[in-house]
Amino acid sequence: MNRFDHLEHLDRNLVDELAQVARETVRDELREQSRKRRRTATLYAASGALALYAGGALALAVGLALAIGLPGWAAALITGALLAVTAHLLRRAAHSGHRRQAPHHVIGGTAPAAPPSGLGLPYPPMPDTPPDAPHHNGS
Repeated sequence: MNRFDHLEHLDRNLVDELAQVARETVRDELREQSRKRRRTATLYAASGALALYAGGALALAVGLALAIGLPGWAAALITGALLAVTAHLLRRAAHSGHRRQAPHHVIGGTAPAAPPSGLGLPYPPMPDTPPDAPHHNGS
């Protein structure tokens, strides 16, 4: 019987406890991150809703201003056309900005120097030459 056999259960208990602590730490960190992201998403949603109402109020104001000198139907038509042109210009600007962006992946070429997150290389660097094979002596 080995003199360290009685310590084997201590090692298993220690590993189990460390795994449990690691799981709890990761769970707590993920919970905290999701709470922050949920708050940010709520603020963006509220901002978008208010911007939508502000845009509606602005469109109404433009329509009412045009209705002073034009019939109501013409003012509404002009306001709708202005909104459609503005939407089209914004869409074109979004698409042209999207095309100018560098691709995140390259097929058949060299990989980007760093991922979009800026956290470092997406994989370990490759050496220029392969490693030497270990030499086995007859001993």
